[in-house]
Amino acid sequence: MVSARKYRPATFDTVVGQSHITTTLKNAIRTNHLAQAFLFCGPRGVGKTTCARILAKTINCKNLDDKVEPCNECTSCVNFEQSASFNIHELDAASNNSVEDIRNLIDQVRFPPQDGKYKVYIIDEVHMLSSAAFNAFLKTLEEPPSYAIFILATTEKHKILPTILSRCQIFDFNRIQIKDMTDHLAHIAKQEKIEADYQALEVIAQKADGGLRDALSMFDLNVTFSSGGTLTYESVLENLHILDYDYYFRMTNALALSNLSEALLIYDDILRKGFDGHQFVVGLNEHFRNLLVSKDPQTVKLMEVSEVVQKRFIDQSKSMDVGLLMSALSVGSQVDLNYKTSKNQRLHVEIGLMKLSQIPQILRLSELPSAPEPKTNGAIVPDASNVEPSSVEPSVSEKKKLTPETTAPVSQKPERPEPKPEPKVIVAESIQVVDNQPLESVSAVVEPPKEVYKTAVRSAMASKTSSLRSTVDLTPEVVNRSQMKVEESRPSISSPRITAFTPEELQNAVDEFRGKVSSDSAKLILKNGYEFKDKTLVFSLSNGLQESTFMEIRQDLASFVREKINNTEIQFKAVLRKTTVNLRPYTAQEKYNAMKAKNPMIEKLREALNLDLVQ
Repeated sequence: MVSARKYRPATFDTVVGQSHITTTLKNAIRTNHLAQAFLFCGPRGVGKTTCARILAKTINCKNLDDKVEPCNECTSCVNFEQSASFNIHELDAASNNSVEDIRNLIDQVRFPPQDGKYKVYIIDEVHMLSSAAFNAFLKTLEEPPSYAIFILATTEKHKILPTILSRCQIFDFNRIQIKDMTDHLAHIAKQEKIEADYQALEVIAQKADGGLRDALSMFDLNVTFSSGGTLTYESVLENLHILDYDYYFRMTNALALSNLSEALLIYDDILRKGFDGHQFVVGLNEHFRNLLVSKDPQTVKLMEVSEVVQKRFIDQSKSMDVGLLMSALSVGSQVDLNYKTSKNQRLHVEIGLMKLSQIPQILRLSELPSAPEPKTNGAIVPDASNVEPSSVEPSVSEKKKLTPETTAPVSQKPERPEPKPEPKVIVAESIQVVDNQPLESVSAVVEPPKEVYKTAVRSAMASKTSSLRSTVDLTPEVVNRSQMKVEESRPSISSPRITAFTPEELQNAVDEFRGKVSSDSAKLILKNGYEFKDKTLVFSLSNGLQESTFMEIRQDLASFVREKINNTEIQFKAVLRKTTVNLRPYTAQEKYNAMKAKNPMIEKLREALNLDLVQ
């Protein structure tokens, strides 16, 4: 017999990890406050059906003690153990989910128990019942006989009708904790005289994911797999195909040291042993999460691992920065999300490892101090982001230094060859000097961004003599003259062009544009003609499709026509024509009305003969 059946709890005290349920049920039995309908809900393998059977056996026990536990010796308990009790009925709703099955159950409820106090009906997987079966069960569930008790069990409470939920006393079963499950497995191993490593039992409990039945099945599997009836940590890892914690600790150390080669070799070793790459990515993200919660003693309890592994997490987390772990979790989650859609999944994971190995270097670079500000020799440098280029002027003392002896002409070349300087903007007396040339020699000036102004202002204010030598002390007349030259050289974009044109010129421009477009719909719009009034070309459209086509070509049409006739005031507009649809008469009344409209004498004929319309 498998362990799940052999060691199935027979009393409330032997139920694992559900003390809040068993305590409530025992108090209800002791005070005789039993509900007429119970709903046990929770994940698989946590003891729902087991608690339902214990409750059914306990309330019918003839020798119930103060501990509210069945005696397992009276006729009722013995019949229950031998599956010969007529007071307890179990129904599998997964295979008996029709209205007829519920009607048969209702017919059985009418008869009182032959031996005992209560008749208990246990309906497992009750969410599988059809809606009609639920509705047929409502009346009996709400007002059952005093001797009838219903215990419903399900793993999906959200699929049960709210009307059923309102008639039941609901008990939510929890996932069994790893420590409780491990202790129970250790007890069974002791009973079976099996030498089991406690750490190996913890691995089985973690793999079971809160279900004791799954843990017992894996326990039997590993006992069969191991030689000599001994369970070791290594044998359990090999049998259950679980990746050891040691791989994740080694991988994290390699990534923290930016040792990409070591990280790639560890990942290759994992793949060679047959482990899935996605399983590794999920486990690595879980490892980063455990390191993050290990940073605070209050959150260490969030890890569901053994004390030995927990200590390793705490030791490694001391050398890991929170920012590093958060960045690693962000990169790891992206690798996890995109793993299934990747064509080359191994390369996808390796690229993620490359990114993770560069995170420590990026964090170290971000912590370096910023570059020092340039020396100003005691001068105060204003913030160039809030200063216009024309508002920065040299001081009076600096102007005095600009003597003919110290100021070199702009066209004068340096005495010794120097590397070509980067283009810079130097501001003085509202004059911009580009590439060390005055503005008069520049035909067009492109305004540099704010960062260039900031650099120019600081360089002009910082170096008093060297930078001011490249500026020219021009008189206001020269300034105005140079500004006039620049303004004359710039094209006037904002000024409108107004030139007279004839209707023939306008029509020729539209026809020429129609020859350039490739869309048949656009050609039809331009061919249908237009109406010109109030400096606007109004095109008449017949439907919404033509309107969308016109909106696509409107900008190109406007640019082309305005250029051809040299007039920028002309505007372009489209108007939908109102179309009337004459519907043919369909019904007899509509046909009669149409005939009457053509010949009113038909109405007099109908009245004279006292005729009615046939529908």
